[in-house]
Amino acid sequence: MSTNPLLALRDRCQSVWLDFLSRDFLRAGGLERLIEQDGLGGVTSNPAIFEKAIAQSDAYDAQIARVVASGWPTVTEIFEELAIADIRDAADALRRRYDVTRGADGFVSLEVSPYLANDTAATIEEARRLWRTVGRENLMIKVPGTPAGLPAIRQLIGEGLNINITLLFSQDVYAEVVEAYLAGLEHLASKGEPIDRIASVASFFVSRIDTLADKLLGERMAAAANAEERARLGQLRGKTAIANAKLAYRLYQGLFAGPRWAKLEERGARPQRLLWASTSTKNPDYRDVIYADELIGPNTVDTMPETTMDAFRDHGTARETLTENVAAAAQMLEALERAGISLAQITADLVVDGVRLFADAFDKLLGAVAAKRRRMLGTALNSQAVVLEKPLQGEVDKLAEAWRADGNVRRLGRRDASLWTGRDEDKWLGWLDVVGAQLRDLERLVALADDVRGAGFRHAVLLGMGGSSLGPEVLAESLGSAPGFPRLHVLDSTAPPQIRAVEAQIDPAQTLFIVSSKSGTTLEPNVLMDYFRARVAAAIGAERAAERFIA
Repeated sequence: MSTNPLLALRDRCQSVWLDFLSRDFLRAGGLERLIEQDGLGGVTSNPAIFEKAIAQSDAYDAQIARVVASGWPTVTEIFEELAIADIRDAADALRRRYDVTRGADGFVSLEVSPYLANDTAATIEEARRLWRTVGRENLMIKVPGTPAGLPAIRQLIGEGLNINITLLFSQDVYAEVVEAYLAGLEHLASKGEPIDRIASVASFFVSRIDTLADKLLGERMAAAANAEERARLGQLRGKTAIANAKLAYRLYQGLFAGPRWAKLEERGARPQRLLWASTSTKNPDYRDVIYADELIGPNTVDTMPETTMDAFRDHGTARETLTENVAAAAQMLEALERAGISLAQITADLVVDGVRLFADAFDKLLGAVAAKRRRMLGTALNSQAVVLEKPLQGEVDKLAEAWRADGNVRRLGRRDASLWTGRDEDKWLGWLDVVGAQLRDLERLVALADDVRGAGFRHAVLLGMGGSSLGPEVLAESLGSAPGFPRLHVLDSTAPPQIRAVEAQIDPAQTLFIVSSKSGTTLEPNVLMDYFRARVAAAIGAERAAERFIA
Protein backbone atom coordinates (compact mmCIF):
# COMPACT_ATOMS: atom_id res chain seq x y z
CA MET A 1 0.00 0.00 0.00
CA SER A 2 1.34 3.44 -0.96
CA THR A 3 2.29 5.97 1.73
CA ASN A 4 0.83 8.71 -0.47
CA PRO A 5 -2.89 8.80 0.44
CA LEU A 6 -3.78 9.91 -3.10
CA LEU A 7 -2.03 6.90 -4.61
CA ALA A 8 -3.64 4.73 -1.96
CA LEU A 9 -7.06 5.79 -3.26
CA ARG A 10 -6.22 4.09 -6.54
CA ASP A 11 -5.55 0.93 -4.58
CA ARG A 12 -9.09 1.34 -3.24
CA CYS A 13 -10.32 1.53 -6.89
CA GLN A 14 -11.18 5.20 -6.61
CA SER A 15 -9.78 7.51 -9.27
CA VAL A 16 -8.78 11.07 -8.43
CA TRP A 17 -9.51 13.70 -11.08
CA LEU A 18 -8.34 17.29 -11.02
CA ASP A 19 -11.04 19.97 -11.01
CA PHE A 20 -8.83 22.55 -12.72
CA LEU A 21 -7.16 23.29 -16.05
CA SER A 22 -5.12 26.18 -17.42
CA ARG A 23 -2.49 26.71 -20.09
CA ASP A 24 0.08 28.00 -17.60
CA PHE A 25 -0.43 24.84 -15.55
CA LEU A 26 -0.03 22.64 -18.62
CA ARG A 27 3.09 24.45 -19.85
CA ALA A 28 4.73 24.27 -16.44
CA GLY A 29 4.29 20.49 -16.37
CA GLY A 30 1.80 20.62 -13.49
CA LEU A 31 -0.51 18.01 -14.99
CA GLU A 32 2.29 15.56 -15.72
CA ARG A 33 3.56 15.94 -12.14
CA LEU A 34 0.17 15.06 -10.69
CA ILE A 35 -0.15 12.07 -13.00
CA GLU A 36 3.26 10.76 -11.99
CA GLN A 37 3.26 11.82 -8.33
CA ASP A 38 -0.34 11.19 -7.34
CA GLY A 39 -1.69 8.80 -9.97
CA LEU A 40 -4.11 11.43 -11.27
CA GLY A 41 -6.71 9.73 -13.45
CA GLY A 42 -8.56 12.59 -15.16
CA VAL A 43 -9.36 16.28 -15.50
CA THR A 44 -12.64 18.19 -15.47
CA SER A 45 -13.24 21.67 -16.82
CA ASN A 46 -16.13 24.11 -16.67
CA PRO A 47 -16.78 27.76 -17.61
CA ALA A 48 -15.63 29.06 -14.21
CA ILE A 49 -12.31 27.22 -14.56
CA PHE A 50 -11.68 28.58 -18.05
CA GLU A 51 -12.77 32.10 -17.05
CA LYS A 52 -10.21 32.17 -14.27
CA ALA A 53 -7.50 30.75 -16.54
CA ILE A 54 -8.08 33.10 -19.48
CA ALA A 55 -8.90 36.31 -17.61
CA GLN A 56 -5.99 36.07 -15.18
CA SER A 57 -3.25 35.03 -17.59
CA ASP A 58 -1.57 36.23 -20.77
CA ALA A 59 -0.83 32.62 -21.81
CA TYR A 60 -3.75 32.69 -24.25
CA ASP A 61 -3.06 36.10 -25.79
CA ALA A 62 -0.87 34.88 -28.67
CA GLN A 63 -3.49 32.37 -29.80
CA ILE A 64 -6.27 34.94 -29.44
CA ALA A 65 -4.25 37.33 -31.63
CA ARG A 66 -3.79 34.63 -34.30
CA VAL A 67 -7.48 33.74 -34.30
CA VAL A 68 -8.55 37.39 -34.44
CA ALA A 69 -6.12 38.07 -37.31
CA SER A 70 -7.61 35.18 -39.31
CA GLY A 71 -10.92 36.97 -39.87
CA TRP A 72 -13.83 38.14 -37.75
CA PRO A 73 -14.52 35.20 -35.43
CA THR A 74 -17.19 35.49 -32.76
CA VAL A 75 -16.20 35.56 -29.12
CA THR A 76 -17.62 32.03 -28.69
CA GLU A 77 -15.53 30.76 -31.62
CA ILE A 78 -12.39 32.28 -30.09
CA PHE A 79 -13.10 30.65 -26.71
CA GLU A 80 -13.68 27.26 -28.30
CA GLU A 81 -10.32 27.39 -30.07
CA LEU A 82 -8.60 28.20 -26.77
CA ALA A 83 -10.48 25.55 -24.78
CA ILE A 84 -10.09 22.81 -27.37
CA ALA A 85 -6.31 23.35 -27.51
CA ASP A 86 -6.09 22.89 -23.72
CA ILE A 87 -8.45 19.91 -23.72
CA ARG A 88 -6.43 18.16 -26.42
CA ASP A 89 -3.16 18.75 -24.54
CA ALA A 90 -4.66 17.40 -21.31
CA ALA A 91 -6.14 14.40 -23.13
CA ASP A 92 -2.76 13.62 -24.68
CA ALA A 93 -1.07 13.84 -21.26
CA LEU A 94 -3.61 11.36 -19.86
CA ARG A 95 -3.57 9.04 -22.88
CA ARG A 96 -1.17 6.59 -21.24
CA ARG A 97 -3.54 6.23 -18.28
CA TYR A 98 -6.39 5.66 -20.74
CA ASP A 99 -4.43 2.96 -22.57
CA VAL A 100 -3.15 1.22 -19.42
CA THR A 101 -6.71 0.96 -18.04
CA ARG A 102 -8.04 -0.05 -21.49
CA GLY A 103 -10.37 2.92 -21.61
CA ALA A 104 -11.61 2.77 -18.02
CA ASP A 105 -9.85 5.96 -16.87
CA GLY A 106 -7.71 8.81 -18.14
CA PHE A 107 -10.46 11.19 -19.32
CA VAL A 108 -10.77 14.93 -19.82
CA SER A 109 -14.21 16.56 -19.65
CA LEU A 110 -15.43 19.46 -21.80
CA GLU A 111 -18.82 21.00 -21.13
CA VAL A 112 -21.51 21.89 -23.64
CA SER A 113 -22.62 25.51 -23.37
CA PRO A 114 -24.54 26.12 -20.12
CA TYR A 115 -26.91 28.23 -22.19
CA LEU A 116 -28.27 24.98 -23.67
CA ALA A 117 -29.16 23.32 -20.35
CA ASN A 118 -32.88 23.37 -21.18
CA ASP A 119 -32.62 22.58 -24.90
CA THR A 120 -32.34 18.88 -25.78
CA ALA A 121 -31.79 19.20 -29.53
CA ALA A 122 -29.19 21.96 -29.23
CA THR A 123 -27.34 20.02 -26.51
CA ILE A 124 -27.14 16.93 -28.73
CA GLU A 125 -25.89 18.94 -31.70
CA GLU A 126 -23.24 20.79 -29.71
CA ALA A 127 -22.04 17.59 -28.01
CA ARG A 128 -21.60 15.92 -31.41
CA ARG A 129 -19.75 18.92 -32.78
CA LEU A 130 -17.37 19.17 -29.81
CA TRP A 131 -16.71 15.41 -29.94
CA ARG A 132 -15.76 15.62 -33.62
CA THR A 133 -13.70 18.78 -33.20
CA VAL A 134 -11.61 17.64 -30.21
CA GLY A 135 -11.00 14.26 -31.82
CA ARG A 136 -9.73 12.38 -28.74
CA GLU A 137 -11.02 8.99 -27.57
CA ASN A 138 -10.46 9.93 -23.95
CA LEU A 139 -12.74 12.96 -24.10
CA MET A 140 -15.93 13.15 -22.07
CA ILE A 141 -18.64 15.61 -23.02
CA LYS A 142 -20.33 17.15 -20.00
CA VAL A 143 -24.13 17.29 -20.22
CA PRO A 144 -26.27 18.58 -17.32
CA GLY A 145 -28.71 16.22 -15.64
CA THR A 146 -31.65 18.53 -16.30
CA PRO A 147 -35.00 17.30 -17.69
CA ALA A 148 -33.82 18.41 -21.14
CA GLY A 149 -30.42 16.81 -20.59
CA LEU A 150 -31.72 13.29 -19.86
CA PRO A 151 -32.92 12.46 -23.39
CA ALA A 152 -29.72 14.01 -24.76
CA ILE A 153 -27.66 11.68 -22.54
CA ARG A 154 -29.49 8.60 -23.83
CA GLN A 155 -29.10 9.72 -27.45
CA LEU A 156 -25.39 10.53 -27.14
CA ILE A 157 -24.51 7.31 -25.29
CA GLY A 158 -26.44 5.49 -28.02
CA GLU A 159 -24.16 7.15 -30.58
CA GLY A 160 -21.01 5.99 -28.81
CA LEU A 161 -19.92 9.22 -27.07
CA ASN A 162 -18.39 9.29 -23.58
CA ILE A 163 -20.62 11.43 -21.36
CA ASN A 164 -20.05 13.11 -17.99
CA ILE A 165 -23.45 13.94 -16.51
CA THR A 166 -23.11 17.04 -14.37
CA LEU A 167 -25.24 18.94 -11.85
CA LEU A 168 -26.63 15.87 -10.08
CA PHE A 169 -27.94 16.35 -6.54
CA SER A 170 -30.98 14.10 -6.26
CA GLN A 171 -31.04 10.32 -5.89
CA ASP A 172 -34.23 10.18 -7.95
CA VAL A 173 -32.64 12.09 -10.83
CA TYR A 174 -29.54 9.92 -10.53
CA ALA A 175 -31.73 6.84 -11.09
CA GLU A 176 -33.06 8.50 -14.27
CA VAL A 177 -29.49 9.18 -15.40
CA VAL A 178 -28.57 5.51 -14.99
CA GLU A 179 -31.67 4.56 -16.96
CA ALA A 180 -30.58 6.90 -19.78
CA TYR A 181 -27.10 5.32 -19.73
CA LEU A 182 -28.41 1.74 -19.83
CA ALA A 183 -30.93 2.56 -22.55
CA GLY A 184 -28.20 4.23 -24.60
CA LEU A 185 -25.95 1.16 -24.29
CA GLU A 186 -28.83 -1.14 -25.23
CA HIS A 187 -29.56 0.96 -28.30
CA LEU A 188 -25.91 0.84 -29.37
CA ALA A 189 -25.73 -2.92 -28.77
CA SER A 190 -28.94 -3.47 -30.76
CA LYS A 191 -27.17 -2.04 -33.82
CA GLY A 192 -24.33 -4.52 -33.42
CA GLU A 193 -21.94 -1.78 -32.30
CA PRO A 194 -19.27 -2.47 -29.63
CA ILE A 195 -20.06 -1.07 -26.19
CA ASP A 196 -16.92 -2.08 -24.31
CA ARG A 197 -15.17 1.31 -24.76
CA ILE A 198 -18.11 3.54 -23.82
CA ALA A 199 -17.40 5.38 -20.57
CA SER A 200 -19.60 7.61 -18.46
CA VAL A 201 -19.59 9.22 -15.03
CA ALA A 202 -22.50 10.65 -13.04
CA SER A 203 -21.22 13.78 -11.29
CA PHE A 204 -22.94 13.96 -7.91
CA PHE A 205 -22.42 17.35 -6.25
CA VAL A 206 -21.65 17.30 -2.55
CA SER A 207 -20.66 20.39 -0.57
CA ARG A 208 -23.32 22.64 -2.14
CA ILE A 209 -25.97 20.45 -0.50
CA ASP A 210 -24.51 21.03 2.96
CA THR A 211 -24.24 24.76 2.32
CA LEU A 212 -27.98 25.07 1.66
CA ALA A 213 -29.09 22.45 4.22
CA ASP A 214 -26.98 24.06 6.95
CA LYS A 215 -28.48 27.46 6.13
CA LEU A 216 -31.99 26.07 6.54
CA LEU A 217 -31.01 24.24 9.74
CA GLY A 218 -29.58 27.49 11.09
CA GLU A 219 -32.92 29.20 10.49
CA ARG A 220 -34.75 26.38 12.29
CA MET A 221 -32.29 26.59 15.20
CA ALA A 222 -32.87 30.34 15.52
CA ALA A 223 -36.61 29.71 15.75
CA ALA A 224 -36.31 26.67 18.07
CA ALA A 225 -38.45 26.69 21.20
CA ASN A 226 -35.74 25.43 23.55
CA ALA A 227 -32.08 24.48 23.90
CA GLU A 228 -32.81 20.78 23.49
CA GLU A 229 -34.41 21.31 20.09
CA ARG A 230 -31.55 23.58 19.03
CA ALA A 231 -29.01 20.90 19.99
CA ARG A 232 -30.93 18.23 18.09
CA LEU A 233 -31.02 20.36 14.96
CA GLY A 234 -27.36 21.33 15.39
CA GLN A 235 -26.33 17.66 15.31
CA LEU A 236 -27.67 17.44 11.73
CA ARG A 237 -25.41 20.16 10.37
CA GLY A 238 -22.65 19.11 7.97
CA LYS A 239 -24.11 15.63 7.47
CA THR A 240 -26.72 15.98 4.70
CA ALA A 241 -24.37 15.83 1.71
CA ILE A 242 -22.44 12.76 2.85
CA ALA A 243 -25.62 10.92 3.82
CA ASN A 244 -27.15 11.71 0.43
CA ALA A 245 -24.01 10.51 -1.37
CA LYS A 246 -23.86 7.26 0.59
CA LEU A 247 -27.44 6.45 -0.31
CA ALA A 248 -26.71 7.32 -3.95
CA TYR A 249 -23.83 4.81 -3.85
CA ARG A 250 -26.16 2.17 -2.39
CA LEU A 251 -28.50 2.92 -5.28
CA TYR A 252 -25.59 2.55 -7.71
CA GLN A 253 -24.81 -0.90 -6.32
CA GLY A 254 -28.40 -2.00 -6.91
CA LEU A 255 -28.77 -0.47 -10.37
CA PHE A 256 -25.64 -2.11 -11.72
CA ALA A 257 -26.72 -5.59 -10.72
CA GLY A 258 -29.38 -8.01 -11.89
CA PRO A 259 -30.20 -9.57 -15.27
CA ARG A 260 -30.49 -6.35 -17.28
CA TRP A 261 -27.00 -5.22 -16.34
CA ALA A 262 -25.57 -8.73 -16.63
CA LYS A 263 -26.67 -8.88 -20.26
CA LEU A 264 -24.81 -5.64 -21.03
CA GLU A 265 -21.82 -6.66 -18.95
CA GLU A 266 -21.48 -9.80 -21.07
CA ARG A 267 -20.99 -7.49 -24.05
CA GLY A 268 -18.18 -5.70 -22.18
CA ALA A 269 -20.14 -2.73 -20.85
CA ARG A 270 -18.64 -0.74 -18.00
CA PRO A 271 -20.74 0.55 -15.09
CA GLN A 272 -21.28 4.27 -15.04
CA ARG A 273 -19.11 5.45 -12.17
CA LEU A 274 -20.36 7.87 -9.55
CA LEU A 275 -18.16 10.97 -9.49
CA TRP A 276 -18.08 13.21 -6.43
CA ALA A 277 -18.04 16.86 -7.48
CA SER A 278 -17.85 20.06 -5.44
CA THR A 279 -15.68 18.32 -2.85
CA SER A 280 -13.82 21.33 -1.46
CA THR A 281 -14.99 22.25 2.02
CA LYS A 282 -17.01 25.47 2.03
CA ASN A 283 -17.49 25.74 5.80
CA PRO A 284 -14.20 26.51 7.64
CA ASP A 285 -15.59 24.72 10.72
CA TYR A 286 -15.42 21.40 8.87
CA ARG A 287 -12.29 19.37 8.14
CA ASP A 288 -10.74 20.37 4.81
CA VAL A 289 -10.80 16.73 3.61
CA ILE A 290 -14.18 15.72 5.03
CA TYR A 291 -15.78 15.00 1.64
CA ALA A 292 -12.71 13.17 0.34
CA ASP A 293 -12.35 11.05 3.50
CA GLU A 294 -16.01 10.08 3.76
CA LEU A 295 -16.72 9.19 0.11
CA ILE A 296 -14.18 6.49 -0.69
CA GLY A 297 -15.47 3.38 -2.42
CA PRO A 298 -14.77 1.04 -5.34
CA ASN A 299 -15.45 2.18 -8.90
CA THR A 300 -15.92 5.85 -8.02
CA VAL A 301 -14.20 9.09 -8.97
CA ASP A 302 -13.39 12.04 -6.73
CA THR A 303 -12.77 15.40 -8.40
CA MET A 304 -10.64 17.70 -6.30
CA PRO A 305 -9.23 21.18 -6.78
CA GLU A 306 -5.48 21.45 -6.18
CA THR A 307 -5.92 22.69 -2.61
CA THR A 308 -8.00 19.64 -1.65
CA MET A 309 -5.49 17.33 -3.34
CA ASP A 310 -2.68 18.96 -1.35
CA ALA A 311 -4.64 18.58 1.89
CA PHE A 312 -5.52 14.94 1.24
CA ARG A 313 -1.95 14.11 0.26
CA ASP A 314 -0.86 15.62 3.58
CA HIS A 315 -3.40 14.19 6.00
CA GLY A 316 -6.11 12.27 4.17
CA THR A 317 -7.13 8.75 5.16
CA ALA A 318 -7.55 6.21 2.36
CA ARG A 319 -10.02 3.63 3.66
CA GLU A 320 -13.34 2.49 2.25
CA THR A 321 -15.98 4.69 3.88
CA LEU A 322 -18.86 4.81 1.40
CA THR A 323 -20.39 1.59 2.70
CA GLU A 324 -20.02 2.52 6.39
CA ASN A 325 -23.02 3.62 8.45
CA VAL A 326 -25.42 3.60 5.51
CA ALA A 327 -28.38 2.90 7.81
CA ALA A 328 -27.39 5.88 9.94
CA ALA A 329 -27.23 8.01 6.77
CA ALA A 330 -30.83 7.07 5.95
CA GLN A 331 -31.89 7.92 9.52
CA MET A 332 -30.13 11.26 9.29
CA LEU A 333 -32.10 12.24 6.16
CA GLU A 334 -35.32 11.12 7.84
CA ALA A 335 -34.49 13.40 10.78
CA LEU A 336 -33.93 16.25 8.32
CA GLU A 337 -37.42 15.73 6.89
CA ARG A 338 -38.91 15.63 10.39
CA ALA A 339 -37.25 18.98 11.03
CA GLY A 340 -39.34 20.38 8.18
CA ILE A 341 -36.51 20.54 5.66
CA SER A 342 -37.16 18.89 2.30
CA LEU A 343 -34.09 17.34 0.67
CA ALA A 344 -36.10 17.07 -2.55
CA GLN A 345 -36.65 20.83 -2.52
CA ILE A 346 -32.99 21.48 -1.71
CA THR A 347 -31.79 19.37 -4.64
CA ALA A 348 -34.36 20.89 -7.04
CA ASP A 349 -33.31 24.41 -6.03
CA LEU A 350 -29.64 23.53 -6.44
CA VAL A 351 -30.15 22.33 -10.03
CA VAL A 352 -31.81 25.63 -10.96
CA ASP A 353 -29.13 27.57 -9.12
CA GLY A 354 -26.37 25.44 -10.68
CA VAL A 355 -27.59 26.13 -14.22
CA ARG A 356 -27.71 29.84 -13.38
CA LEU A 357 -24.22 29.85 -11.84
CA PHE A 358 -22.71 28.03 -14.82
CA ALA A 359 -24.42 30.48 -17.20
CA ASP A 360 -23.12 33.39 -15.10
CA ALA A 361 -19.62 31.93 -15.28
CA PHE A 362 -19.96 31.53 -19.05
CA ASP A 363 -21.08 35.16 -19.31
CA LYS A 364 -17.94 36.24 -17.44
CA LEU A 365 -15.78 33.90 -19.51
CA LEU A 366 -17.04 35.28 -22.83
CA GLY A 367 -16.72 38.79 -21.41
CA ALA A 368 -13.04 38.16 -20.61
CA VAL A 369 -12.41 36.85 -24.14
CA ALA A 370 -14.34 39.77 -25.65
CA ALA A 371 -12.22 42.27 -23.70
CA LYS A 372 -9.00 40.72 -25.04
CA ARG A 373 -10.42 40.60 -28.57
CA ARG A 374 -11.44 44.26 -28.35
CA ARG A 375 -8.00 45.23 -27.12
CA MET A 376 -6.27 43.38 -29.96
CA LEU A 377 -8.54 44.78 -32.68
CA GLY A 378 -7.91 48.33 -31.45
CA THR A 379 -9.05 50.95 -33.93
CA ALA A 380 -10.16 48.27 -36.39
CA LEU A 381 -13.22 47.83 -34.20
CA ASN A 382 -15.71 50.67 -34.15
CA SER A 383 -16.71 51.60 -30.62
CA GLN A 384 -19.27 53.87 -29.02
CA ALA A 385 -20.01 55.08 -25.53
CA VAL A 386 -23.35 56.12 -24.07
CA VAL A 387 -23.21 58.63 -21.23
CA LEU A 388 -26.37 59.10 -19.16
CA GLU A 389 -27.25 61.12 -16.10
CA LYS A 390 -26.52 59.22 -12.87
CA PRO A 391 -30.09 58.27 -11.81
CA LEU A 392 -30.94 57.08 -15.33
CA GLN A 393 -27.60 55.27 -15.72
CA GLY A 394 -28.30 53.31 -12.54
CA GLU A 395 -31.69 52.20 -13.82
CA VAL A 396 -30.24 51.22 -17.19
CA ASP A 397 -27.43 49.24 -15.52
CA LYS A 398 -29.92 47.45 -13.28
CA LEU A 399 -32.13 46.52 -16.22
CA ALA A 400 -29.15 45.39 -18.30
CA GLU A 401 -27.96 43.12 -15.48
CA ALA A 402 -31.47 41.68 -15.09
CA TRP A 403 -31.54 40.91 -18.82
CA ARG A 404 -28.14 39.22 -18.56
CA ALA A 405 -28.99 37.22 -15.44
CA ASP A 406 -32.34 36.08 -16.84
CA GLY A 407 -30.79 35.04 -20.15
CA ASN A 408 -32.91 37.54 -22.08
CA VAL A 409 -30.04 38.55 -24.35
CA ARG A 410 -29.74 34.94 -25.49
CA ARG A 411 -33.52 34.71 -25.90
CA LEU A 412 -33.38 37.81 -28.08
CA GLY A 413 -30.66 36.17 -30.17
CA ARG A 414 -32.97 33.17 -30.65
CA ARG A 415 -35.78 35.51 -31.78
CA ASP A 416 -37.92 34.52 -28.80
CA ALA A 417 -41.17 36.45 -29.31
CA SER A 418 -42.24 35.73 -25.71
CA LEU A 419 -39.89 38.54 -24.60
CA TRP A 420 -42.72 40.81 -25.77
CA THR A 421 -46.28 39.72 -26.49
CA GLY A 422 -45.40 36.32 -28.01
CA ARG A 423 -47.12 37.18 -31.28
CA ASP A 424 -45.10 38.21 -34.31
CA GLU A 425 -42.17 40.14 -32.81
CA ASP A 426 -39.76 37.41 -33.96
CA LYS A 427 -40.51 38.43 -37.56
CA TRP A 428 -39.13 41.93 -36.96
CA LEU A 429 -35.64 41.01 -35.78
CA GLY A 430 -33.71 40.78 -39.03
CA TRP A 431 -31.30 43.41 -37.70
CA LEU A 432 -29.82 40.79 -35.37
CA ASP A 433 -27.97 39.03 -38.18
CA VAL A 434 -28.20 41.60 -40.99
CA VAL A 435 -24.41 41.90 -41.20
CA GLY A 436 -23.91 38.18 -41.74
CA ALA A 437 -26.80 38.03 -44.20
CA GLN A 438 -25.40 40.90 -46.23
CA LEU A 439 -21.87 39.49 -46.17
CA ARG A 440 -23.22 36.31 -47.76
CA ASP A 441 -24.48 38.51 -50.62
CA LEU A 442 -21.25 40.53 -50.78
CA GLU A 443 -20.24 39.40 -54.27
CA ARG A 444 -23.63 40.37 -55.72
CA LEU A 445 -23.62 43.72 -53.92
CA VAL A 446 -20.10 44.55 -55.10
CA ALA A 447 -21.14 43.73 -58.66
CA LEU A 448 -24.13 46.07 -58.33
CA ALA A 449 -21.90 48.83 -56.95
CA ASP A 450 -19.52 48.41 -59.89
CA ASP A 451 -22.44 48.68 -62.31
CA VAL A 452 -23.63 51.89 -60.62
CA ARG A 453 -20.17 53.43 -60.72
CA GLY A 454 -19.65 52.35 -64.32
CA ALA A 455 -22.95 53.90 -65.40
CA GLY A 456 -21.69 57.34 -64.39
CA PHE A 457 -24.62 58.35 -62.17
CA ARG A 458 -24.01 61.67 -60.39
CA HIS A 459 -26.81 61.25 -57.86
CA ALA A 460 -28.81 58.48 -56.17
CA VAL A 461 -32.19 59.19 -54.59
CA LEU A 462 -33.66 56.74 -52.10
CA LEU A 463 -37.47 56.83 -51.96
CA GLY A 464 -38.80 55.38 -48.72
CA MET A 465 -40.71 55.96 -45.51
CA GLY A 466 -39.85 55.27 -41.85
CA GLY A 467 -37.25 52.55 -41.32
CA SER A 468 -36.76 52.17 -45.05
CA SER A 469 -35.36 55.69 -45.21
CA LEU A 470 -33.98 56.41 -41.72
CA GLY A 471 -31.31 53.69 -41.85
CA PRO A 472 -29.93 54.81 -45.23
CA GLU A 473 -30.03 58.43 -44.05
CA VAL A 474 -27.84 57.58 -41.05
CA LEU A 475 -25.35 55.86 -43.37
CA ALA A 476 -25.38 58.80 -45.81
CA GLU A 477 -24.77 61.32 -43.03
CA SER A 478 -22.09 59.18 -41.36
CA LEU A 479 -20.14 57.92 -44.36
CA GLY A 480 -20.77 60.39 -47.19
CA SER A 481 -19.98 59.30 -50.75
CA ALA A 482 -16.93 57.35 -51.89
CA PRO A 483 -14.92 58.73 -54.83
CA GLY A 484 -16.46 57.77 -58.15
CA PHE A 485 -19.88 56.99 -56.70
CA PRO A 486 -23.06 59.10 -56.86
CA ARG A 487 -24.10 61.33 -53.98
CA LEU A 488 -26.99 59.82 -51.98
CA HIS A 489 -30.15 61.82 -51.26
CA VAL A 490 -32.95 60.47 -49.07
CA LEU A 491 -36.54 61.50 -49.77
CA ASP A 492 -39.13 60.30 -47.26
CA SER A 493 -41.87 62.87 -47.73
CA THR A 494 -44.60 63.50 -50.26
CA ALA A 495 -44.72 67.18 -49.28
CA PRO A 496 -44.28 69.20 -52.53
CA PRO A 497 -41.62 71.59 -51.10
CA GLN A 498 -39.39 68.63 -50.08
CA ILE A 499 -39.83 66.90 -53.42
CA ARG A 500 -38.95 70.15 -55.25
CA ALA A 501 -35.89 70.61 -52.99
CA VAL A 502 -34.51 67.21 -54.03
CA GLU A 503 -35.43 67.79 -57.67
CA ALA A 504 -33.48 71.02 -57.66
CA GLN A 505 -30.27 69.15 -56.76
CA ILE A 506 -30.42 66.39 -59.39
CA ASP A 507 -30.58 65.76 -63.12
CA PRO A 508 -33.14 62.95 -63.65
CA ALA A 509 -31.16 61.67 -66.64
CA GLN A 510 -28.06 61.13 -64.45
CA THR A 511 -29.77 59.89 -61.31
CA LEU A 512 -30.36 56.38 -59.93
CA PHE A 513 -33.62 56.00 -57.98
CA ILE A 514 -33.82 53.36 -55.22
CA VAL A 515 -37.38 52.44 -54.19
CA SER A 516 -37.17 51.12 -50.62
CA SER A 517 -40.23 49.40 -49.16
CA LYS A 518 -40.53 46.32 -46.96
CA SER A 519 -43.96 45.34 -48.30
CA GLY A 520 -43.82 46.88 -51.76
CA THR A 521 -47.34 48.21 -51.21
CA THR A 522 -46.64 51.28 -49.06
CA LEU A 523 -48.46 54.22 -50.69
CA GLU A 524 -45.84 56.98 -50.33
CA PRO A 525 -42.82 55.21 -51.94
CA ASN A 526 -45.08 54.08 -54.80
CA VAL A 527 -46.37 57.63 -55.32
CA LEU A 528 -42.80 58.95 -55.36
CA MET A 529 -41.74 56.19 -57.78
CA ASP A 530 -44.54 57.08 -60.20
CA TYR A 531 -43.69 60.77 -59.96
CA PHE A 532 -39.97 60.41 -60.68
CA ARG A 533 -40.48 57.74 -63.31
CA ALA A 534 -42.53 60.28 -65.24
CA ARG A 535 -39.70 62.84 -64.86
CA VAL A 536 -37.09 60.32 -66.08
CA ALA A 537 -39.29 59.26 -69.00
CA ALA A 538 -39.60 62.91 -70.04
CA ALA A 539 -35.81 63.28 -69.95
CA ILE A 540 -34.60 60.04 -71.67
CA GLY A 541 -37.72 58.32 -72.99
CA ALA A 542 -40.21 55.93 -71.44
CA GLU A 543 -38.54 52.81 -72.89
CA ARG A 544 -35.28 53.54 -70.98
CA ALA A 545 -36.80 54.90 -67.76
CA ALA A 546 -36.66 51.52 -65.96
CA GLU A 547 -32.84 51.53 -66.28
CA ARG A 548 -32.75 54.30 -63.70
CA PHE A 549 -34.68 52.40 -60.97
CA ILE A 550 -33.76 49.76 -58.35
CA ALA A 551 -36.48 48.35 -56.09
